[in-house]
Amino acid sequence: MRESLSRIGTLTKRNIKEILRDPLSLIFMMALPLVMEIMFYFLFHDKTDQFEMKYLAPGIVVFSQAFLSLFTGILISTDRNQAFLTRLYVSKARSHEFILGYAIAVLPAAAVQSVVFFAVGGIFDPSLFSLRMILAIVASLFTSILFIGLGILIGTLCSERSVGGVSSIVITGQSLLSGMWFPIEGMNGAVVTVMKCLPFKNATDAVQNVLLGTDDPMRGIVFPLLIVLAYTLVTLLCAVALFKRKMEAR
Repeated sequence: MRESLSRIGTLTKRNIKEILRDPLSLIFMMALPLVMEIMFYFLFHDKTDQFEMKYLAPGIVVFSQAFLSLFTGILISTDRNQAFLTRLYVSKARSHEFILGYAIAVLPAAAVQSVVFFAVGGIFDPSLFSLRMILAIVASLFTSILFIGLGILIGTLCSERSVGGVSSIVITGQSLLSGMWFPIEGMNGAVVTVMKCLPFKNATDAVQNVLLGTDDPMRGIVFPLLIVLAYTLVTLLCAVALFKRKMEAR
């Protein structure tokens, strides 16, 4: 157990150093959602409740996490292209240790995203600064693991060239199927049912309801988080299995 934790720690430190070597990717991952948060607030907050900061900020937080899939996928596919992972395959490290090494390394970026976007939201709407904001940041870390896991899975399956295209599906899914840009009332019932079964809307709803409060925490927070965590578990298990298969094929 101690040796396993040591290997995970070593891999995490290496991955953090690799992430910090490319600050432009981190800046892009932060800048685009931040510009969208500020722009959409100024353009539409006085026209529809959907773009009031109490709804927009948590929506942008989860939307920005979809970019973690692209970021993580590129990180892993680049390591594969440079044969870094091929060299590590001969070590004693196991597949789940590789996966945890990548996931833990990217998690601080997700935390920074949440803090920045909620803080900016609080600047425009000071009522957001409360204990609920802290709890919403914590809840957003749980939802971020899903997108990190998807990035690991994409990076394991895809080449460096195809990661961007496949990751864009996740980003588009979070944008269109979360309900953050438009109210779902009046939409086709079948479409709403699909949205509620997928993790995108559940992730957004969970973080929003933690920030705003809800009369039914079980239905508004716990149940959506359980759906997200179920998808996360399946995603990570698939990533570990595929990673192990590639290790054994070497």
